[in-house]
Amino acid sequence: MAIAKKSAPKAAAATLSLSVQYACNDDALPSRPQVRRWVKKAFEGDSAEVTVRFVDAEEGRTLNREYRHKDYATNVLSFPYVPNPEMAGDLVLCLPVVLKEAAEQKKPAEAHFAHLIVHGMLHLQGYDHETGDEDAEIMEAREREILAALGYPDPYLSERELRA
Repeated sequence: MAIAKKSAPKAAAATLSLSVQYACNDDALPSRPQVRRWVKKAFEGDSAEVTVRFVDAEEGRTLNREYRHKDYATNVLSFPYVPNPEMAGDLVLCLPVVLKEAAEQKKPAEAHFAHLIVHGMLHLQGYDHETGDEDAEIMEAREREILAALGYPDPYLSERELRA
């Protein structure tokens, strides 16, 4: 008589509620499916509600000034509201800053957008690169791993070459 094996309970699939907002317009902006792919790959929790918003320099500067007390537009801002495992937060990417950085770093805009969305998603999940070198190394290693899985090159490669 064969004994039926009990199968292990299946883990619930992670759920992601994603809103992508375009408050500016440019052919270089990533599509919603691209953004969803990058966000999903960087998401490590059980469920998430994330908004990714692309803004112009004026809105980027206003948000950075209001929330970080820095009077300039920056590439990505992360606004975590609920930590893991049930995460909620917003990412705001400033289109002109991202495009300028991509050009200066001689990187495709798509790769730079992917990197910044992965970077921002890690911030939403508690990663931090400003608290010390060890934390920065952990976060950068995770970014490299995720981006490699997405088919993008090491975003810090040219930076390391410049330091050498």
